[in-house]
Amino acid sequence: MAKPLILVSNDDGITAPGIRMLVEVAMRIGEVVVVAPDSPQSGMGHAITIGNTLRLDKSIAFADLGVEAYECSGTPADCVKLAKYYVLKDRTPDLVVSGINHGSNSSISVLYSGTMSAAIEAAIEGLPAIGFSLCDYGHDADFSHIPDYVEQIIRQALEHKIPSNTTLNVNFPKKSNEPIKGIKVCRQAHAKWQEEFDERLDPNNRRYFWMTGSFVNFDKGEDTDEWALVNNYISVVPCQYDLTAHHAIVRLNEWNF
Repeated sequence: MAKPLILVSNDDGITAPGIRMLVEVAMRIGEVVVVAPDSPQSGMGHAITIGNTLRLDKSIAFADLGVEAYECSGTPADCVKLAKYYVLKDRTPDLVVSGINHGSNSSISVLYSGTMSAAIEAAIEGLPAIGFSLCDYGHDADFSHIPDYVEQIIRQALEHKIPSNTTLNVNFPKKSNEPIKGIKVCRQAHAKWQEEFDERLDPNNRRYFWMTGSFVNFDKGEDTDEWALVNNYISVVPCQYDLTAHHAIVRLNEWNF
C-alpha cells in the first residue's frame, strides 16, 4: 500500500525548529514534501504575491532527512499554491499540514495567522489540511511534549477524512510540569487583540510607531479553544473559509434596497 503524500509548510520560515518537528512526525506516516517560506512570514494572514516576482528554489534544509524541500520568497498561501500547481502538479497530496507555529493561533488569531492561511489555502484548493501551533513564541520553544499528539491527529485525519471545505486549527499548550490532559474539539473563543501604539522618533527625528498590546478574552464558555488551552488541553477547532454571516441575511432582507 502506497504511503500517503503529506505536504508541509509554515509561516516561521523553512529553517524554524517547529517545521522540522512537524516534518519528522509526518515522516513516520508518509512521504513528505516541504514547500515553505525562505524567511519568516508571521502575521501575513492570507496575503498572496501579485505585484512582485515569486522565487522557488530547492532547499537543503531537510537534506539530512532525505526530504524533498523547496523554499519560496512568497507568503504561506503562495507556498501552497506553488506546491499544488507546480511542485506537485502531477500528484495530489493526501494531507497538507502547516506549522508547527511558534506561538498561539487560537481564537481571533486565526485571521492573522500565516500558519493557518497555508492550511486554509489548501482547503480552498480542495485539499484536507491542518494548522498546528504551540503556545510558546520563543525561537527555542520546547516541542518535546507534543510529537505523539501531532502524529495521532494526522493519523486520525487521514483515516476519518476532514470534512470538505474545512481545515483544523490545532493549538498545543506550552510545556509545563503538568502533563497535557487530552484533546478537545472546541469552538473559536470570542476574543481580540487590544492594540496599543508606542510612538517613537527615529534618528532623523521622524515619527514611527511600534505596535504592542494585549489579548482580551470576552468569552466565559468552557467549550472554547482559549478555555481548553488555559486548562492544559489541546484545542482542535474546525474552520471554514466561507465568512458569510448567515444569521444576518434575514435582517438584511428587511432593509429597503
